[in-house]
Amino acid sequence: MFKDQPKGLIPAALSNMGERFGYYIMNAVLVLFLCSKFGLSEETSALVYSFFYAGIYLLSLVGGAIADRTQNYKGTIINGLIIMTLGYVILSIPILSTSDNISWLLPMTCFALFLIAFGNGLFKGNLQAIVGQLYDNPKYASKRDSGFQIFYVFINVGGLVAPFVAPMLRSWWLGVHSLAYNAKLPALCHEYLSVTDSMSNENLNNLYALITETGGNAAGDIQAFCAQYLDVFNTGIHYSFIASVCAMLLSLLIFVSVKKNLPTPGKKAKAEGVRISDEERRAMAKEIKQRMTALFAVLGVVIFFWFSFHQNGTSLSLFARDFVDTSSIAPEIWQAANPFFVIILTPLVMLMFSALSRAGIEISTPRKIAIGMGLAGMAFLFLALYSYFEAYPSGIEFRELPNAIAATMKAGPWVLLLLYFFLTVAELFISPLGLSFVSKVAPAHMQGLCQGLWLGATALGNLLLWIGPLMYNNWPLWICWSVFLAVCIISMGVMFGMVNWLERVTKA
Repeated sequence: MFKDQPKGLIPAALSNMGERFGYYIMNAVLVLFLCSKFGLSEETSALVYSFFYAGIYLLSLVGGAIADRTQNYKGTIINGLIIMTLGYVILSIPILSTSDNISWLLPMTCFALFLIAFGNGLFKGNLQAIVGQLYDNPKYASKRDSGFQIFYVFINVGGLVAPFVAPMLRSWWLGVHSLAYNAKLPALCHEYLSVTDSMSNENLNNLYALITETGGNAAGDIQAFCAQYLDVFNTGIHYSFIASVCAMLLSLLIFVSVKKNLPTPGKKAKAEGVRISDEERRAMAKEIKQRMTALFAVLGVVIFFWFSFHQNGTSLSLFARDFVDTSSIAPEIWQAANPFFVIILTPLVMLMFSALSRAGIEISTPRKIAIGMGLAGMAFLFLALYSYFEAYPSGIEFRELPNAIAATMKAGPWVLLLLYFFLTVAELFISPLGLSFVSKVAPAHMQGLCQGLWLGATALGNLLLWIGPLMYNNWPLWICWSVFLAVCIISMGVMFGMVNWLERVTKA
């Protein structure tokens, strides 16, 4: 797996793994944190999360442009790590939110999220550009795809471990204060502190029951308990952000210690621009145009992959909540399912490609991406067929059914496991190999920007995510999943139609 790879790959991957570990700690608790700390509704918290999530990808365009213009990729990466660390430091400060300070504390929290998104924009795409430069050496050129697959595994090692860290620290801090975790209690505490007299009897009884369940005294001072529980609950989450700070500092230390051994894309671009004739300049301009056209063609296809794949956070999450019995499996386990499959399956995919290569069957990167779209289609084909034979109605109609009837219609967890297995295999054909394709086709002086464009395509796919829940709630489920199946199959067909042209461009 690691044989014949350039020496800089593992240090670069470790730098990225630390950053991803810190990010996924925060990502696992962000919506809950905004609700429990500030008493925001789920809808408002999700809106803040959506802007932050989009910023992570869109600001990579800014980071890439800055690095390309200054020709200082390594400095831009270091600045990104420092800015992200500052954002996590702000989030780690345990200040109890009250009606007196929320007017500045909430904006400060949003500013911290902006720092994390902006720092990520400076860091992520430019580090990927440097990894791509490792394979411009003819000695390693044939290992480019496998190198990015290894790089992708390290990302997911951080993603696998991180979801367990924040809940562990939160529960530990609650336990120190002889309290237990309950996700529903913070919202009731906020409601009691803000509208005690107008709180419904049902919610008030639920509050009393949960106070007793989590270690409090329902006959005591309820207002004091609510304030204490919110303080302890959110302080535990703040401590998880300290773990993110530590992860960022580790990434910074690793990158600074190895940066001299990593390539400098700017220097290469500058050297290539010395003493060229007008004819050579025109030829270079033509080649750049061909490469950028090929890049945008692929980006136009993968937008629809991310639109389908990231339904795991929208319509597929609703499906898991409504139609799948997950009562015996903790939510954190499902957050770790995708990175777990990535880590387990990547070596197998690499072995398959290696065996085909030894047999004289070389599959180009564009062709692999096309196959990946077909594999994503298989995931939705399975779900469409399962939903059709189970006669699943729309999400709204299902939630209106009596609980006794709905319980008999729920699927087992194996449905989600099989679904995410197919989606993860598709991801392994598209995401790391897409990064490899970008590094191949990007002009030398636009490496950072082109990696940012790849992440920008991800952001555009995310902007379409709202369509999934709309179909899920209003159409029979088999029709909803069939739409995603059609999107994947059409995208695969378009990609296969461009394969020969894309192969010529990448070999130029």
